[in-house]
Amino acid sequence: MRIGVIRISSALLGLALVAGCGAADEGGGSGSGSGKKRDPKAAAAAARPLPGVGKAMYGRVPKESRQLVAVYGKGPDSASSTVVLYEKQGSKWRAEHRWAAHNGKRGWTPDHREGDKRSPVGVFTLSDAGGVLADPGAKLPYSRSGAFTAPRYWPKTHWHDFDLVLAIDYNRVKGRSPIDPTRPQGQKKGGGIWFHLDHGSGTSGCVSLSKDAMTTLLRTLDPKQHPVAVMGDRASLLES
Repeated sequence: MRIGVIRISSALLGLALVAGCGAADEGGGSGSGSGKKRDPKAAAAAARPLPGVGKAMYGRVPKESRQLVAVYGKGPDSASSTVVLYEKQGSKWRAEHRWAAHNGKRGWTPDHREGDKRSPVGVFTLSDAGGVLADPGAKLPYSRSGAFTAPRYWPKTHWHDFDLVLAIDYNRVKGRSPIDPTRPQGQKKGGGIWFHLDHGSGTSGCVSLSKDAMTTLLRTLDPKQHPVAVMGDRASLLES
């Protein structure tokens, strides 16, 4: 999803939105006679700090982060994905919740552009939330506004997409409402990439989840834990 040009005045004249594990190694011990061969792929998977994420991508996760939302895309051109909420326990990441989700209707890209209908691959901080509905108990700053309301010329299935929103810090200014139109990298790089409510199919670049999932994210993610999103199709996430 990208947000088109937004004119914000004291009266909020209008808003134009354009829709936009590795298994543990169970090989025999150092004793003799086990007869089992070590599977290199399984060993590599077990050694990853975060399931399904390679060294290069994981290296972009800030060291201070203790909460992580992983979006595992089914394929580079698929709109289907799985979202897993992890919390760090000591040096290990523990999966706390897992949900079915959707991403950009055309899949994923490492070079997101406005209107490409693909979700950006990468690691992004999570700083701000908002929506049409009242604050459900978010720990991140939450901006409630009718300006989030989806246009009524959209299909009815999409009218509640932005009832609850969590901004993904892609080409935006942290510390501002998700509907702020500022694009530090320029309009061509797109923006308005959010977690929001699911309407049953692919998005224009956002990641969409059930209302229960969004509520859980908003009530769990804590700025003191420096939450981040790690997102992309599975092959891109594993690149090292």
